[in-house]
Amino acid sequence: MPPKGKADTAGYQQLKKDLSAQAPGKLYILHGEETYLRDYCLNQLKELILSGGMGTFNFHEIPAKEMSPRRLEEALDCLPMMAQRTLVQVTDFDLFKAGEKDREAYAKLFEELPDYVCLVFVYDLIPYKGDARTKLAGAIKRSGVVVNFARQETGELVKWVRRRFRALGKDIDGNLASELIFLCGDLMTNLIGEIEKIGAYAKGTQITRADVDAVATPQLDTVVFRMTDAIGAGKFDQAAQVLGELFQMQEPPIKILWSLGRNMRQLYSARLALEKGRGAAYVADLWGLRSFQAEKIFTAARRFSLPWCRRAVVRCGEADLAMKSTGQDGQQLLTSLLLELSAPARKPALPRR
Repeated sequence: MPPKGKADTAGYQQLKKDLSAQAPGKLYILHGEETYLRDYCLNQLKELILSGGMGTFNFHEIPAKEMSPRRLEEALDCLPMMAQRTLVQVTDFDLFKAGEKDREAYAKLFEELPDYVCLVFVYDLIPYKGDARTKLAGAIKRSGVVVNFARQETGELVKWVRRRFRALGKDIDGNLASELIFLCGDLMTNLIGEIEKIGAYAKGTQITRADVDAVATPQLDTVVFRMTDAIGAGKFDQAAQVLGELFQMQEPPIKILWSLGRNMRQLYSARLALEKGRGAAYVADLWGLRSFQAEKIFTAARRFSLPWCRRAVVRCGEADLAMKSTGQDGQQLLTSLLLELSAPARKPALPRR
C-alpha cells in the first residue's frame, strides 16, 4: 500500500482564522470526510452572518437540481435585510461537471461576488473534484477558499476528545483518549456518539478503561487486531472467541477476511521493518497510520516470525479467492484459516516420557 499524501489543511486554517476574526470571506468550498467538523464550521458561519431576527430572509439555499448560473445570480442579487450580509448555500452540486458555458458563467459570477454575499458550496454525498486546468478553478482560487475537512492530527484529536468529555462534566486522560480513538476510529463524526454514550454511562467524573470497554462500539479493524494479538500471544481460545463475537454481530465473512488480510499485510510490513532495523514511524508512513496505531502493530509484529507473516499474507489471499470463487461457507473458511494461523503461536506439546 503506497503512503498517503498529507491532506492540504491551508483552507481549513484560513476558515478558522476568518471565523475567529468574525470576518467570513465571500466564497467557500466545504468538502472532506470529517463531516462533524464541516457542519460545526458551517453552523458558525451561519451564526455570524445570519444573527438577528431577520436571519431567515438573508439565507438563500439552492438545491442542486435547481442550480444554474441564472438561479445563482438571482440569489446573489438579493440584498441583505436589516443586516450586513447574506449567505447563499448550494449543496452537492458538482461545479466541474457543468457544461463549459455554465462553468464560464460561474467563474464570472465568482470573480464579481458582492461584498455583502457569502457563497458556500457544501459537498456532502458527492466528492469535490476540482480541475486546476480550468478557468473555473482559477476563479475559485482567486475569490474563495477550498476547505478540506480531513481527519485531524492525533494531538488535536486527543485534545478535542478531552474537551468533549469536559463539556459533559467528565475527564479522561490522554492515554485513554488515544485508546478510545484506536478502538472506535479517528473520525469525529463517529467519536462524538461514543463520547456521549461513555459520558452517560460513567458514574464518576474520571472516565476509566472499564467505562470505555462497557459501552464503546469498536470498529471492525480493532476487533480483528484483538484476534490477531491473541494469536500472537498463543491464546487460541481467546482468538476463537473474538471470531465468534464477529459472527454473532453478523459481520459479513468477506468483510472480516478483508480486515484480517489487511492486518496481516501490516504485520508483514512491520516485521520486514524490524528485520531492516527500521522503526514504527516507517510503518505509520507506509500505511497512513497514526503513531499510536503503528506502535501497536509494530509491537505485535515482534511476536511473529518473518516466514509466518509471509505465509499468513498468502493464506489470507488464498482464502479470499476461495470465498469469492468457490461458494464455500465463509464462516467455515474463516474458522479453518484461524486454526491454521494459530498453529505457530501455540506452545509445542511436551515430549512424552
